[in-house]
Amino acid sequence: MPAELIPRWEWRTFGTDLGGRLAELEPEREQESDEVYLLSVSDDATVKLRDELMDVKRLERVDDHGLEQWLPVLKAQFPLSAEDVGSVLSALGVDAPTGVLSSFDDLRRIEGVLAVPVHKRRRRYTVAGCASELTDVDTDHGATRTIAVESEDPALVLAALRELGLESRRNVNYVRGLSALAGFGSRRYAVIDVGTNSVKFHVGERRRDGEWTTVVDRAEVTRLGEGLDAGGALHDGPMERTAASIAEMADEARRQGAEAIAAVGTAGLRIASNSQEFIQLVRERCGVEIEVISGDDEARLAYRAATAGLGPSHGSRAVFDTGGGSSQFTFGEGDRIDEQFSVDVGAARFTERFGLDEAVSKEALSAALTAIATDLQRLDGRPAPDALLGMGGAVTNLAAVKHALPAYDRDVVQGTVLDRDEVDRQLELYRTTGGEERARIAGLQPNRAGVILAGACIVRTVLEKLGRDSLTVSDHGLRHGLLIERFGP
Repeated sequence: MPAELIPRWEWRTFGTDLGGRLAELEPEREQESDEVYLLSVSDDATVKLRDELMDVKRLERVDDHGLEQWLPVLKAQFPLSAEDVGSVLSALGVDAPTGVLSSFDDLRRIEGVLAVPVHKRRRRYTVAGCASELTDVDTDHGATRTIAVESEDPALVLAALRELGLESRRNVNYVRGLSALAGFGSRRYAVIDVGTNSVKFHVGERRRDGEWTTVVDRAEVTRLGEGLDAGGALHDGPMERTAASIAEMADEARRQGAEAIAAVGTAGLRIASNSQEFIQLVRERCGVEIEVISGDDEARLAYRAATAGLGPSHGSRAVFDTGGGSSQFTFGEGDRIDEQFSVDVGAARFTERFGLDEAVSKEALSAALTAIATDLQRLDGRPAPDALLGMGGAVTNLAAVKHALPAYDRDVVQGTVLDRDEVDRQLELYRTTGGEERARIAGLQPNRAGVILAGACIVRTVLEKLGRDSLTVSDHGLRHGLLIERFGP
């Protein structure tokens, strides 16, 4: 591979406040240039015209620290060959007839591409063995400043960031930085849903056309509410491991280029007498501010997520979201919400109360079902909805076990129909197993094994109370509704 095509690891950040330690150094070289970047809604590749050369770099991969490895793929003069035009179009992620692209002006007129003229004043340095630069950027859309550090060795880049005191800032490549400055293209946001039993994490990318795509979507069982039902307060161990998990998620969100992070707490934090202590712990650990939302807000966001994820339907529908400490119910038709409420019926609470993390007798299971039915009396006497949608860890795990998924697949889970016979089959399966044996069941996430029996009991009771023989599973949850509400167009 020619020397100019060696891939390099890069880190960059934008902001008018930049300078700091790097600005205090004597630059080795200063340079001014005029360039034109082509921004695309479809790809992050760097495509620009500089010194009458078409210059293209492609993002190869991103490491665990958020560093990006970039590979130069083209430096060519106009007129471009058909092969070179193909390289440019591939980098932009667009389709266009190559035969009519004879000049740079032809490229900048492609639909979905924005040409941004940029004037740069660059000061270059060497820090910890890395090429570094501090650049003032002027465009028709505004001015900003950017710092970049690059090397073939990612360890050197990390060392340079530590030396410059920049390791806490997120990595934003040139295309994303210019797109944000110009208000163009896709933008990324993150949400963190702090539940009684698990923490759910989602990074979504909103394209210019308003459509959302998933970048990251996962959950970690941290059991924040362990022991909460007995004493009314969060314990130190659960708080510590949950705060650590949230900090890791916040770091990942920043590495993924999220512009903002919205974090909410649900039933466990509504109930706990010392929830502010936990909120302060998270704030100090990673700078994330958790907002404790009401049960009604939780129900509304769940309804919005479910209806958006499964599309329109005719007639009345009920949406329920069962978690570790509570369950939310919303009744409506289409986008209209008629009623919503939250009930303190959650899988973690009933697991602790009835010892459902292990195999139990039929009598013990019956007692748990009776207690759940009593606490869900607010559902009694309602007409059966035309459609029943369920979401949450219990529901999605029941769907995954139905399909015996070797690994969780949201595309398979989304829209799965669970009928009473299948729920009853799984109830008996979990009642007669416990511990390690239950964790080996195909489709069941091992960290859900302890609470799945209680979750199945809640689902079975909801079906009976609402007079439905089946429900439709939504993989989308509160986090998706929050993403749409906080960061949607």
